[in-house]
Amino acid sequence: MSRARAFSSEVDTGSRQENASTKESEAFGVYVHWPFCLSKCPYCDFNSHVRHAAIDEARFAAAFAREIATTAARAGGREVTSIFLGGGTPSLMQPSTVGAVLDAIGKHWTVAGDVEVTLEANPTSVEATRFAGYRAAGVNRVSLGVQALDDASLKALGRMHSAREALDAVAIARRSFERYSFDLIYARPDQTPAMWADELRHAIDEAAEHLSLYQLTIEEGTPFFGLHQAGKLKTPDEALSRALYDITQETCDKLGLPAYEISNHARRGAECRHNLVYWRGEEYAGVGPGAHGRLDIDGVRHATATEKRPEAWLMRVETNGDGIVTDDLLNSEERADEFLLMGLRLAEGIDPERYKALSGRSLDPKRITLLREEGAITVDATGRLRVTSSGFPVLDAVVADLAA
Repeated sequence: MSRARAFSSEVDTGSRQENASTKESEAFGVYVHWPFCLSKCPYCDFNSHVRHAAIDEARFAAAFAREIATTAARAGGREVTSIFLGGGTPSLMQPSTVGAVLDAIGKHWTVAGDVEVTLEANPTSVEATRFAGYRAAGVNRVSLGVQALDDASLKALGRMHSAREALDAVAIARRSFERYSFDLIYARPDQTPAMWADELRHAIDEAAEHLSLYQLTIEEGTPFFGLHQAGKLKTPDEALSRALYDITQETCDKLGLPAYEISNHARRGAECRHNLVYWRGEEYAGVGPGAHGRLDIDGVRHATATEKRPEAWLMRVETNGDGIVTDDLLNSEERADEFLLMGLRLAEGIDPERYKALSGRSLDPKRITLLREEGAITVDATGRLRVTSSGFPVLDAVVADLAA
């Protein structure tokens, strides 16, 4: 029996608070945020921090355990179906720290026997040497931040690994874990459709079951934003970006990794179960600096967020038991809009009846008809609503139209 299957629980498995008619599964996820990186990538606007002094992992592990206990006291009676250690760079943690976090989750919640436990990792040789330790700690899926398969692009993206090192790490992941995935960024400066098609085919040869493929976006507050504003960083125009997107969909479809979400591709049955928790509007706990959560307490959906600054979060947890700085109660309209925004990212689409159960009103049939006529959505015989391949590039507009 793996460590992940052996997690113990000291919490009774009480009934779920949300009405069964408003959800599609019994999934419950726990997200744990490790906020530290060796360096800050110039395109990244995530909550990540560089520290030149050694991190006191034992102190952070104790704080994670305490915040887990406090969260479970508020939202007990759940069975954890997925755990995701994200960041930052979680593969900078020692395996013993990961094990301590997983043990704390197992102490305070029931953990499903087939729980999915994902850890994000940089594909450097140093971090790859820890993979066996992570597997022993209970991790059974790893997500590698490869980002590109050529050295010039990796350097431009501020990555600290080479293409060869990344592929070597993928090979180690293949030997260490039953399930693994990696990320690539496309629509990079000077990238042509032919270059991307070749790189993508190479990636699919290595990917086995899952790829996350993101178009490069220029986020305010990042170094790339300043360079872009100054005209020193040129990104593909709208037409080229669309061509690169179309190549992504066509190539992945042809080679057996169709999109199950707008930026995520997998062989059938290999979807990331934790991310499906987000996109399907299920409950999840957020633990660690800058983590977000969605919890149903006494029949009300709470949107939580913790202190972003690692040391401030640490002191807050040690003093108060958690690092929560925001705990908003979502009304029915907010819940329904969030469900629509997240659910329409999925190829499986949404059940409009669930939207109605959440919001108290139906989607406007006239708007649905218009969007169908424009080819942006389809509605199947069961009434399930899906965004089409031509609708995905303008998803924001589709969601805004339906939510109006």
